[in-house]
Amino acid sequence: QLQLVESGGGLVQPGGSLRLSCVASGFTSGYYAIGWFRQAPGKEREGVSCISSSGDIKTYMGPAKGRFTISRDNAKNTVYLQMNSLNAEDTAVYYCAAEVQRRPTTAQEMCLLSRASYWGQGTQVTVSS
Repeated sequence: QLQLVESGGGLVQPGGSLRLSCVASGFTSGYYAIGWFRQAPGKEREGVSCISSSGDIKTYMGPAKGRFTISRDNAKNTVYLQMNSLNAEDTAVYYCAAEVQRRPTTAQEMCLLSRASYWGQGTQVTVSS
């Protein structure tokens, strides 16, 4: 059974850093684009950053540019999101999601449309002093 499990969330002070991990099981993640998404209370889910199956194409949405870094280790079936310079607006539940890499633009489409076939349960990130 295909499963995505996020970890690494928590409470961090403004300006701090967190690294989120998404471990995939039940499928070979190397065939899937993986994305990170978030949803804050009262807001719609939005794409944060997405990465192609091989890791060579990375997409960063507005709030993530210059602060977040996405990476993947297909040998470990794991995708990471390094988040730096966090602020209160980054407070949200962060989800990872997977989509079969059908074309070179799959990762970008995931982030732009906030759409994927498989989703994890999410991990809470709270930025507060």
